[in-house]
Amino acid sequence: MRIAAIDFGGTAVKLGVFDSRTLVAQEEIAIGEAGVDLASVADRVGRLLDGAEPAALGIAVPGIVDESGSSLLAAHGKYADLHGVDLRAWSREQFGVAATVENDARAALIGEMVAGSARGARDAALIVLGTGIGTAAALDGRIVRGAHGHGGILGGHVTVDVLGPRCTCGNIGCAEALASTWALAADARAGRLDLGPALAARLAEDGAIGIRDLVETRDEAESQSLLERYISVWAAAVVTHCHAFDPEVVVLTGGVLRSADAILPALRETVHQNLWSSSFRPAFVVPEDPSASVMRGIAALAADPDPLDLSEGQS
Repeated sequence: MRIAAIDFGGTAVKLGVFDSRTLVAQEEIAIGEAGVDLASVADRVGRLLDGAEPAALGIAVPGIVDESGSSLLAAHGKYADLHGVDLRAWSREQFGVAATVENDARAALIGEMVAGSARGARDAALIVLGTGIGTAAALDGRIVRGAHGHGGILGGHVTVDVLGPRCTCGNIGCAEALASTWALAADARAGRLDLGPALAARLAEDGAIGIRDLVETRDEAESQSLLERYISVWAAAVVTHCHAFDPEVVVLTGGVLRSADAILPALRETVHQNLWSSSFRPAFVVPEDPSASVMRGIAALAADPDPLDLSEGQS
């Protein structure tokens, strides 16, 4: 059974074709200033399918999905040209099957619970540290969605500083506004950060800096101080998520985790120190292939509306 998956990511659109749960073909489309071209996406997916008709198709989007499960309702600063587009109908027109549309962090958590680092867990949380900060949660084998589709996915928009900057979402002092890749780049360009010589040279050369630049220049006091502040903000978001959902395992993923050796030990220690005294200290796991988590999850959801059915005998 061929299942097509489309992941509208922060910097690229990832495309994949699965045979059952095995990824058999994939590629990426870079996102330019003009935004995403759905006609090009359809053409590339068709090539990956190589003439086969998909039995199902899943689409992951970086924001809120409307109550009908057909379109991207809101994603601040992202994919404005997709807002309100009926992606289920688009999929039916292009491929003969109505797409399953879901938030990308939820899809990533499903992917890790179905066949990844959180396999077998019934209560799990996911934190995506990348361009922004995305989150998701599952309780007793069910993905948290809430009454209006916002449940569990706004953990990057918890206030960690009531005197902090206004976030793109409209809230004040969000974790994402203080310690995300986009916030780092914006603050650096605006001259709001104290940068050491090496980090300043990278900014001058590339016009932007990312978390990996902080890690690679952490022998400079300025970079080390900034990295420690970011880890504190991430830890605050994780603690809040754990207090809200009480997971047995926390999946940490996203581009920041490419530097897991430099970040994960301090992050785990800070979270465990700051959790409520009687709270369970969850295990922290990092996916082996985080780039495939979303596609794996959205494909599983497209094939089965209840992919986390972990009853005895389910593989």
